[in-house]
Amino acid sequence: MVDIKISGRKVAVSDALRAHVEKKIGDALGVFDISPMTCDVVLRVDKNPSNPERKSCEVTVFVRDSVVRVVASAEDMYAAIDDAADKVTRQLRKYKTRVVDRRQRASAPKTPGMSQEQLADLIEPAPEEEDDQLVREKYIELKPMTEEQALVQTDLIGHDFYVFQNATTGLVNVIYHRKNGGYGIIKPKVEGEHE
Repeated sequence: MVDIKISGRKVAVSDALRAHVEKKIGDALGVFDISPMTCDVVLRVDKNPSNPERKSCEVTVFVRDSVVRVVASAEDMYAAIDDAADKVTRQLRKYKTRVVDRRQRASAPKTPGMSQEQLADLIEPAPEEEDDQLVREKYIELKPMTEEQALVQTDLIGHDFYVFQNATTGLVNVIYHRKNGGYGIIKPKVEGEHE
């Protein structure tokens, strides 16, 4: 049984809602025999009447050293929970497939990766921000990982970028999805390098 923590933002979590979350999300998580696994579910209601899909269900699954995060919105909270359960199932299936692929690739003969120049060609400058107001501050735990593992993490959490500690160099890198396809990586220029 997976530990599921349920909370509500601007909505009271009734016993019926709690039971529905435990049934739907619990069933979605129970299909995958992965441990350790914990789950946080946040139910929220947007008070803006112009938004037709005001009810949302945010599910964050902590599975081993990875995080899988999905958000689903609908006019009805039960529909949002059902949609979130389907999305979690798809994301966990993708996670499990990549873990199996990674194990198979680890046993396969090694091929050379991309060179620094090839990765540099993928980098695209970030667009200028018009509003310079700090809106949110977030602290992250940097874990040493490869560029491929960081790319998997961006997909699992549903973000456009991911900050990580490069296991090879020990330096902080940022990997991001480009709008026109592919991905880019931002690496710090070490003094004495590339001179």
